[in-house]
Amino acid sequence: MIIDIILPLSLVFIMFTLGLGLTTNDFINVVKEPKAFAVGLLNQMVLLPAVAFGIVTVSGLTQEMAVGMMILASCPGGVTSNIITKLAKGDTALSISYTAVGSIATVVSLPLITTFSMQHFMGADAPPIDLLSLGFTMFLITALPVGIGLFVHSKFSNFAKSFEPLASKISTILFIIIVFGALASEWDAFIQNVFALGPAIIGLIIAMLFIGYKSTQLFKMSNARAVTVAIESGIQNATVGITIGNLIMNTEAGLSPLSLPSGVYGILMYVVCLPFVFWFLRSRTP
Repeated sequence: MIIDIILPLSLVFIMFTLGLGLTTNDFINVVKEPKAFAVGLLNQMVLLPAVAFGIVTVSGLTQEMAVGMMILASCPGGVTSNIITKLAKGDTALSISYTAVGSIATVVSLPLITTFSMQHFMGADAPPIDLLSLGFTMFLITALPVGIGLFVHSKFSNFAKSFEPLASKISTILFIIIVFGALASEWDAFIQNVFALGPAIIGLIIAMLFIGYKSTQLFKMSNARAVTVAIESGIQNATVGITIGNLIMNTEAGLSPLSLPSGVYGILMYVVCLPFVFWFLRSRTP
């Protein structure tokens, strides 16, 4: 029930909530700040999957877990990265712009990277996958709800401003239900794989935080933007990863092996990685 029905609907609502907090200026900022945006987008769309591929290759994960890690690395940022950016005194407007464009760009990039990963890691064992169908599904559950939220914000701004705080709280609750509910249904698999997945996931986040921060120094960006790029490079939307993994390889009950890395990530990001995020970022913010 949670996986097959609540999960996709919850993701649609979460992405709608994201769109509800957007304005057309968030897309215009991409044009106004091309250097800052290009660095972050390169980190998230190119370097993140490349680093994940390297970590997965040497980590000895199973075929399905390897593909699941690549799905996670292909996911866009989300509301979580926007909130963390704000708390860390980063450039929140830039963070929202990353999320807005990234959510649309992954409609194309995620299916391509997922298809390549399945062929590379699983070979003949890979389940059949329709690239166009997966791309269309990504559009329906991510880009379209964001677009509807943006439309509501622009046409019914008073309603959007009053409903957006409540919608954000609901989205947070739904995220918690998704992660813990999904993992509870596959608790044995979680326990068996958390020690294998944990180091790979934590290593990926730490590596991308470091790369994200250092890449901004090459272009002499402000501390606020450095913080923002680091967060956007290291924090992904686990709900998208869980949903896509289960859409590709749907089990009769519980969490798909392709979704397990995103599920584990959804917990480790808060339990283990979030304290590191604040230590890493605040220690470099004057």
